[in-house]
Amino acid sequence: MEPSPAGEEEEEAGRFRASEHQHARYNPLRDDWVLVSAHRVKRPWQGQLEKPPPEDVPRWDPNNPLCPGATRANGKVNPQYEGTFVFPNDFPALQPDAPEPGDNDHPLFRVAAARGVCKVMCFHPWSDLTLPLMSLAEIRAVIDAWAELTVELGASYPWVQIFENKGAMMGCSNPHPHCQVWASSFLPNEARMEDRTQRQYLSQHGVPMLLEYAEQEARRKERLVVENADWLVVVPYWATWPYQTLLLPRRHVFRLQDLHEGERDSLASIMQRLLIKYDNLFEVSFPYSMGWHGAPTGPYLEEDCGHWQLHAHYYPPLLRSATVRKFMVGYEMLAQAQRDLTPEQVTAAQRGGTVGSQGVLCQGCPQDRLLAAPCVVPRRQLSASGASPRCTTSRGPRRCRDGEQRSQSSAVLGDAVPSASFPIPGYVFHLCRVLLPPLKGLPSLPVQSYWWDWSARPPRPIKPGSKVPLPVSSWLSGPGGRFGVSGGEPQLLGGHNTGG
Repeated sequence: MEPSPAGEEEEEAGRFRASEHQHARYNPLRDDWVLVSAHRVKRPWQGQLEKPPPEDVPRWDPNNPLCPGATRANGKVNPQYEGTFVFPNDFPALQPDAPEPGDNDHPLFRVAAARGVCKVMCFHPWSDLTLPLMSLAEIRAVIDAWAELTVELGASYPWVQIFENKGAMMGCSNPHPHCQVWASSFLPNEARMEDRTQRQYLSQHGVPMLLEYAEQEARRKERLVVENADWLVVVPYWATWPYQTLLLPRRHVFRLQDLHEGERDSLASIMQRLLIKYDNLFEVSFPYSMGWHGAPTGPYLEEDCGHWQLHAHYYPPLLRSATVRKFMVGYEMLAQAQRDLTPEQVTAAQRGGTVGSQGVLCQGCPQDRLLAAPCVVPRRQLSASGASPRCTTSRGPRRCRDGEQRSQSSAVLGDAVPSASFPIPGYVFHLCRVLLPPLKGLPSLPVQSYWWDWSARPPRPIKPGSKVPLPVSSWLSGPGGRFGVSGGEPQLLGGHNTGG
């Protein structure tokens, strides 16, 4: 007997769908479970709204203790640093000379010694930059400094924790781009747990857990965010935070200092691409806490740590928008972790899907962006103070497709020069190498939009109405666009003024 259409509908309705039905997922790295309830994302939100991050962050502030030349709380004056800058934390959570605690007098009241060193590392001398806005060379310098600190502190301490809290939402009290490095005389809870679970997995399966996990995710591609020859970033199958990601090397690596030159370069690239995606998700400087986990150091340097695989965790708090965050309270605190969006929904755009009003990851988009509805073409403007650039956006007429180059054709500047055009940058701070020959009878080129000349020292803003002397051979960042004609005159135009 053929099944009736009604019976087929009932069977289909009763079939499990991860995007509609609650279920639990196992996290082998933490040896715990997370409750996934994707249907809850449909509920209306009437709770707390967060303040967006400030847009007018001054590039240099003499009262900011992280700026070059500023005086810190302990009276020390920072050098006029031009790259990374590392100094001891003025208010450390760990100190190397703490006295031994007393003996334990009861198993319920145990105490142990805790010693260590805490350092602060500034990424860049400018307060209005974050990692995705820095050049690849500058990000590579940060990676090298991380590796050097791991070697230096790891010679004496068994655990060196590198972490960055970005944004006030994550407890960051200073917008200047920086991270912290804490070295401890003990293995912290997370490190001890990951050491145990990775050791057990290797013993049971004969392969390092995260090495096999990276191979599986690279093959399945369901949760793959971005990848290159040496690295990949995924939304973990067991992710707790809505847009949590895991950064993994493709080969077996124990610690940051074990990365070779090419892997450090490709790490700088994939970090920049990931963080650009984060910033474009809700068109805001995306808050997060991130940190590196690798094989323990100190006395563990002489032990077999083959079960370990280097990796970085990114934990962003935002859920629905730039002002609605995920709260780990109630059930999460008293029972177990719970999330609304499935990890696959976060990466739904690689299959052409969407998640309602939620941001989705546009896999393979040439702009390397996380999208919230239509594709956006960001542009750069100066703040009211004229000192700090900020990001605004204008929406494009359609979603960008895989492999598509969004570019604008240009007008021909008379008979003196052929038409010139270049793609609209995928991100507001993307650099374009601009080459223009002298134009017949035209000593300079008027500028219609805000641009930045990064070849100047220091980099200088190019304001509307100003003129760029010809010939031009410079690294410029701005809204993207073309060299064309406006009002009958050749001008350097911005993408938002070219119909894009």
